[in-house]
Amino acid sequence: MLRNIIHMHIPAFPIAVARVVHPKLRGRPVAVAPAQSVRGLVLSVSSEARREGLFKGMPLVKAFARCPGLTVIPPDPGLAERAGRELCRMAAWYTPVWEPSRPGHIYLDLTGTQRLWGKAKDTALRLGREIKGRLYLPGTAGVAGNKMVSGIASRIIPPEEILDVAHGREPGFMAPLSVDLLPGIGRFRRRLLLEELNITLVRDLAALDMASLAVLFGRQAPVIHQRALGVDPTPVYPSKKEPVVKEEITLPEDENDDCKLMDALFTLVERCARRLRKKAFLPGKAGILIRYADHMEVKRQCRLAHPGFWDFELYDPMKALFFKACIRRVRVRFIRVWFRDLARPDRQLSLFNVPSPDRRKKTCLIQALDRIREQHGRDAIRYARAA
Repeated sequence: MLRNIIHMHIPAFPIAVARVVHPKLRGRPVAVAPAQSVRGLVLSVSSEARREGLFKGMPLVKAFARCPGLTVIPPDPGLAERAGRELCRMAAWYTPVWEPSRPGHIYLDLTGTQRLWGKAKDTALRLGREIKGRLYLPGTAGVAGNKMVSGIASRIIPPEEILDVAHGREPGFMAPLSVDLLPGIGRFRRRLLLEELNITLVRDLAALDMASLAVLFGRQAPVIHQRALGVDPTPVYPSKKEPVVKEEITLPEDENDDCKLMDALFTLVERCARRLRKKAFLPGKAGILIRYADHMEVKRQCRLAHPGFWDFELYDPMKALFFKACIRRVRVRFIRVWFRDLARPDRQLSLFNVPSPDRRKKTCLIQALDRIREQHGRDAIRYARAA
């Protein structure tokens, strides 16, 4: 059966979402960059800024030199995440097979739904209108028989338009495009193709024999050849709903003081541990994500040697995980911790493992804290190091 894939794309997603909240940003060059960091890099640019020569990854100093009227806004992950969830809800209405590739980008597999929704192009038009009407976000849509072609189609058309690539027309669609649009090329090989071999279009790459492609791309040569012809067998992966308990915090100020960072970490661990106890789950894995002031993220995770849901059982492994992730001399802005691989405690009591008096005291103390927090709020009483 021929597949029908839609790629819905909201250009410059963080800026588009910010313009919904702050209409004054509309119609002017806008960039997203870390606050209070002149040497930071631009994370996203509006179409107006792009026409001034700005691009993602450009140093902020050069961006101001090229566009003095540039408006810079700090990243707002919370706002973008809420908007992304709304996009996913709207996509799920049309098909159970949808995949959010990154913020503002969603693949929908509409194969077999023509009798329900009509042609894929008409469905893309309807979805785009709903997103514009409910969320006030302008989107573009690419429609094709595979993910790669639909994704590329959504990137090369103006906002709020739809490009439908008919089945069998993929090689002709890909041929006149720049090799920059082909996924999997990489920065080094792109420079080699453009500057040394003068291969600028996809058709030039598709015309190479397999031996020449193997010299350039090694084991990836067959995949690159397929992509140059518009072939992509990758399916749309439905989002997995794995049980997870997570907490996150955006620090009031960018911080590099280990004591203050430990305070924030222990607060998150305590909140997660309390939720695990309420649900009676023991976590098998733990993870942490640290976002720095320059918006770089580091993620680490580990398997817990001794699964437990008491605060004092989770402090040490999370502290060790934190110092594995926090290795840069840059201030930290955001911390997220999570626990997954959740399982119910074993009801069978051990015959020989008698809890120590110290463990019993800690357990009774935490149970008393839980009762106080249930009556007076989560932050009614806290450990001094997390206050």
